[in-house]
Amino acid sequence: MQTVFSGIQPTGGLTLGNYLGALKRFVEMQDNYNCYFCIVDLHALTIMPKPQELYEGTLDAAAIFYASGIDPKKSTLFIQSHVPEHSELAWLLQCMSYFGEMSRMTQFKDKSQILESQKSDKSVTTGLFTYPTLMAADILLYDTDIVPVGEDQKQHVELTRDIVQRANQLYKDIFKMPKPVIPKIGGKIMSLREPENKMSKSDPIEAAKINMLDEPSLIRKKIKRAVTDSDRFIKYDPIKKAGVSNLLTIESLCRNISIQELEKKYENKGYGFLKNEVAEAVVEVLEPIQNKYREIRNSDKIKTDLKNASSTARIKAKETLSRYQDAIGLVKF
Repeated sequence: MQTVFSGIQPTGGLTLGNYLGALKRFVEMQDNYNCYFCIVDLHALTIMPKPQELYEGTLDAAAIFYASGIDPKKSTLFIQSHVPEHSELAWLLQCMSYFGEMSRMTQFKDKSQILESQKSDKSVTTGLFTYPTLMAADILLYDTDIVPVGEDQKQHVELTRDIVQRANQLYKDIFKMPKPVIPKIGGKIMSLREPENKMSKSDPIEAAKINMLDEPSLIRKKIKRAVTDSDRFIKYDPIKKAGVSNLLTIESLCRNISIQELEKKYENKGYGFLKNEVAEAVVEVLEPIQNKYREIRNSDKIKTDLKNASSTARIKAKETLSRYQDAIGLVKF
């Protein structure tokens, strides 16, 4: 089977966008691919989170993965920092990456601007600047074929591909070339308040996002207040009707109904009816996950599963790292 790798940062809580754009797809993929899914706690350090927030968020994220349907017997779900090969390969890849490449990463520019605009005590770190090489290491350690990503992460996978091409020219096909896969629908779930922008767990406006652990009453309240437009027609048009299109996308993914079917469903219906239907669709999906999450999060099994998965991941990671160490001339005894 082909190998899939993807990771999610644990801080800030996971959103509906994380579920529809990533987790839901991961669950569907695990029967047909060799899947490695990673809670990327080292990536989270780029914004210097509070220690307790990082600790609890990491276990919360893992519990949400399992509650969403990730099966430890089918997929390898592990914590990034538990596999030290990620850090070592990241450094080795930094040493063959270029300053100009890092400077062109749009996510670095965007996150830097956000930190600076907030005028907080948090500064832009060198980790934020170089973390695309850590992401490259994450992908390459497992001889990954497919990287399911959102549109905003495609540039990082393209950088990984550039690194692979450079390394393979120098060291004779040392890494496998990964391919980014972006879904046609759902690759980017948009903000409920600013539907031109992606729904982000780091958004300070709580009404802009639906957290996976939000109570049903809060989910209904947020969707009821979602921005639409002054028109009356319910039609999928991401450019002219971004808010309405976002709501249609959410219901389409929650209920596995095509956009075309939904447009027919909402002929001669108003925005109030649309929002009620979308809210119920989201609650129907998230409420069972929340119930499973509470059961899993409070059990000891989650730590056992994560520990076993880290051991499994390290077998492959050590193999790849050793291969690269040999290729570049590091002395090993």
